[in-house]
Amino acid sequence: MPRLPRLSPQEEALWEKVQASEPLSDEEALFLYESQNLAFLGALATLVRQRLHGKIAYYNRNFHIEPTNICIYECAFCSFARKPGEPGGWEYTPDEIEALATRYVGTGVTEVHIVGGVHPKRGIEYYADILRRIKRILPDIHIKAFTAVELKVMCARSRMSYEEGLLALKEAGLDSLPGGGAEIFHPEIRRQICATKASTEEWLAIHRTAHRLGIPSNATMLYGHIERYEHRVHHMRLLRELQEETGGFNCFIPLKYRRENNALSHLGEVSIIEDLKNYAVSRLYLHNIPHLKAYWPMIGRTAAQLSLDFGVDDLDGTIDDTTRIYSMAGGEEHPAMSTEELEHLIRSAGYEPQERDSLYRPVRRPTPTL
Repeated sequence: MPRLPRLSPQEEALWEKVQASEPLSDEEALFLYESQNLAFLGALATLVRQRLHGKIAYYNRNFHIEPTNICIYECAFCSFARKPGEPGGWEYTPDEIEALATRYVGTGVTEVHIVGGVHPKRGIEYYADILRRIKRILPDIHIKAFTAVELKVMCARSRMSYEEGLLALKEAGLDSLPGGGAEIFHPEIRRQICATKASTEEWLAIHRTAHRLGIPSNATMLYGHIERYEHRVHHMRLLRELQEETGGFNCFIPLKYRRENNALSHLGEVSIIEDLKNYAVSRLYLHNIPHLKAYWPMIGRTAAQLSLDFGVDDLDGTIDDTTRIYSMAGGEEHPAMSTEELEHLIRSAGYEPQERDSLYRPVRRPTPTL
């Protein structure tokens, strides 16, 4: 291998380690977080990205359903949740959710993503009914639904164990879990930003149970608020250890804290440089989670393109302006892109677009005839 220019001895050692596909230590991940050599981080992450996915960048055709933003919790970073009767709150009925799903009959969407507030009165039975209704309307749709935070309360309200609740939802049509609610696992930070919601141990236990039942999931990390680099590494270590145990995580999604309309607004937001650094370290440290996603409505289209050079291989999907979680916090105001727009975004960044299903299998569509 030719000698790399302008690298420190520690950087050269890391280059050799990544080339050899050896996992990074916590100390090495911290060194990379503290590095100012962004080009080196991008090159390292690209080594791993190309080894796993070549020049492919994935996307899917999806939409969101957010059944309610009524929530029993008051998380410091949240701009989405409302209390019952508070202005800006909503609670869709099952019939209204059915009507939302009906809009997508014949459109070619392959996934519906369902998350919302933790409602004080709704248990497993209510949400199982929603899943059955959606599957009747869209029988081939993949339903990715309910964070571990929602599931904890659903199961408790229905007096079910995690296994019983997940099996009931799986029978009703649940195909996979999203990764939300993880936030930051370290207790020092969790106590300050979301003290009352599902604990780290409960989040991990629910995903462990889902994996054991054949329900794959994603994982997330909320970054850019009061946490420090060591808290991010601790968070990812717990995910890496669970993945080593179960192999059930499809994708890791770093979620950028956005400041509008929440109790942490005084903090501001981290820069795009910090975003790119975080993607790169995530790709390098989480060697056993196959996919890394940049959620484009959260960081914007230009930053999403740049992220592809820092380890990201997935930009999420078309979305069709069906989510308000990040727009209420200052993200993309009307998050929707056509497949043509997504593919152009990817190609103009130098990558090859590939439509995928929710399990990262390529979707092949017939070529239109003239």
